[in-house]
Amino acid sequence: MTAEATPGAPTAPFGTVLTAMATAFAPDGSLDLESTQRIARHLVAHGHDGLVVSGTTGESPTTTPAEDGEVLAAVRDAVGPDIVLVAGVGTNDTRTSIGLAKQAAQAGADGLLLVTPYYNKPGQAGVLHHFRQVVGASDVPVMLYDVPGRTGTQLSLDSYAEVARWEQVLAVKDAVGDLARGVRISQLGLALYSGDDIANLGWLAHGAVGFVSVVGHVAGDQLRAMHDAHRAGRVGEALDIYTRMLPAIEAVMGVANYGATTAKASLELLGVLDNRRVRSPLLELDDTEVAALRTGLEAAGLLPA
Repeated sequence: MTAEATPGAPTAPFGTVLTAMATAFAPDGSLDLESTQRIARHLVAHGHDGLVVSGTTGESPTTTPAEDGEVLAAVRDAVGPDIVLVAGVGTNDTRTSIGLAKQAAQAGADGLLLVTPYYNKPGQAGVLHHFRQVVGASDVPVMLYDVPGRTGTQLSLDSYAEVARWEQVLAVKDAVGDLARGVRISQLGLALYSGDDIANLGWLAHGAVGFVSVVGHVAGDQLRAMHDAHRAGRVGEALDIYTRMLPAIEAVMGVANYGATTAKASLELLGVLDNRRVRSPLLELDDTEVAALRTGLEAAGLLPA
């Protein structure tokens, strides 16, 4: 696993520009590992030093643990040993997450993405117990994922103070959106990654070390340029890049069922994929939604007009 140490900036233990990558499916709904590898190679060729597999955008709620293992192995084969691979292992069942963590460790994951348990909404003590069991199942470094809009549970600052003392927990992907709170989390020694593309530049200004993106499927080079410009102190240049990306960010994140659906449709428009298949209950974008997505990507200069 690589890490970046820019003078004056926090260490980025999992790289700086990561995308929670989509998982491709065949017409019968089974894994399409060849196309998944094509997505991974596309991302690495466009600004990424890390990838997250089997996250929500990878449709982890509808993939099996065995499929998650296949995806991780296939992506590692595609990108080689030098790209940071973070495996999503978070579920709302501690036993399942422990199994996923052990599987990811055996497959050579560089990190684990561990979301707060969703739907059953444990209290803070229950969340911490869940985290402790999963973190302790391997020696792989961990990035927590705080996304109360999806899980119904938000990690408290007291809980962050606790997990910051655990040697393996190095970072958090934040999709809470409270910038001041993020600064306090960083002060605890945890590296903060933006988990919300619309807030990426704002998070850099508040001490984030990088991104775990969705828009990175189509704008990886732009995310890399924005990150590097901001870190070098060229704040105006970073703002210009962000401003040019805005139509794409709004198009990718503006559909009610954004994520895997818009990522795959974007990849189809780029020619990386020849389809935009997703697993139910998600539905692939319809033609009207694809047309709106195309307009946004064209306005951002990511597709020829």
